[in-house]
Amino acid sequence: MKRSLVVVLALLLLLVGLPAAYVAASWAPDRPVAELRARWAKPPSSFIQIAGMDVHVRDEGPINDRVPVILLHGTSASLHTWDGWAEVLKAQRRVIRVDLPGFGLTGPAPDGDYSIAAYMRFMEKLFEHYGAEGYIVAGNSFGGRLAWESALALPSYVQKIVLVDAAGYPLPPDSVPLGFRIAQMPWLAPLMDRTMPRSVIASSVRNVYGDPSKVSDELVDRYYELSLRAGNRKALRERFAQTGGDTSSRIRVLKLPTLILWGGRDRLIPPASATRFHREISGSQLVMFDDLGHVPQEEDPKRTVEPVLGFLGPALPFVRVEAAAETAPAAGGEAPPEAAPAAAEAAPAPATP
Repeated sequence: MKRSLVVVLALLLLLVGLPAAYVAASWAPDRPVAELRARWAKPPSSFIQIAGMDVHVRDEGPINDRVPVILLHGTSASLHTWDGWAEVLKAQRRVIRVDLPGFGLTGPAPDGDYSIAAYMRFMEKLFEHYGAEGYIVAGNSFGGRLAWESALALPSYVQKIVLVDAAGYPLPPDSVPLGFRIAQMPWLAPLMDRTMPRSVIASSVRNVYGDPSKVSDELVDRYYELSLRAGNRKALRERFAQTGGDTSSRIRVLKLPTLILWGGRDRLIPPASATRFHREISGSQLVMFDDLGHVPQEEDPKRTVEPVLGFLGPALPFVRVEAAAETAPAAGGEAPPEAAPAAAEAAPAPATP
């Protein structure tokens, strides 16, 4: 009898102790953005005001490029996922990267609205802020969906799109990262708002790589620390809850130049989606990387940026149209040498921190 009581008490202590041990080992309260900026907002990072948010951006390359490239990350990622591409592209194109509302250092939207309509309003404000003639919008995963949704909702701004393992079709995933599954369990919210095992983030990042051995400790640190940015965990839950209906029937309406890049080992949005995008977007180009996963631009930036270079073409500098008209040569004549346009004067001012 006494021995049985001891066993029962031991089991009770174990049941009580395990949750306590979990909380102690995984305790991770929100981190203020000021603390995170020191590591993750080093130059050339800056912040711009859009819709009541301090939006984290990086604006690099020739400032007089009149059709900049805008890079949009996916769910729970940040503008850093494009580091490799930006390093190459900025040599010939203006490249603007952004932490989308709900993620990275930008953090939660003040009104808690993460509908596609809200993101389209954000994109319009972003386009207006930079004031370019047009944009080439490239996006990965959820950012890819925003790229093609922008082309439909804001066609006067978007000239080309690049879809990198883009969301769009309601096709079932082969595997969903653990962190995404947890974020869609509302009953866990009180616990997950205060705890976050680093192992959950590590597992989630490895899940989306074609070769999980490429996932470094520093990469996991980035995803982990930015997920703890004040408000981001709640924003992720709300974003999943506000995904909206299936709008994929509109994809076939797209007529603009489109490049589709995909990882053959993507288990979150399998290659069947790539094939369907290619079939439904007339004139689109498809490049498949058989050994890469859901974030090919991050897993192998050097190889995946190559087809993008050809698709983008050279930068288009600003010109003074009125000056060109005034100095246009008469039939059979030659323009005077001083007619060369002053591109630098016509370029918009760079974003300020």
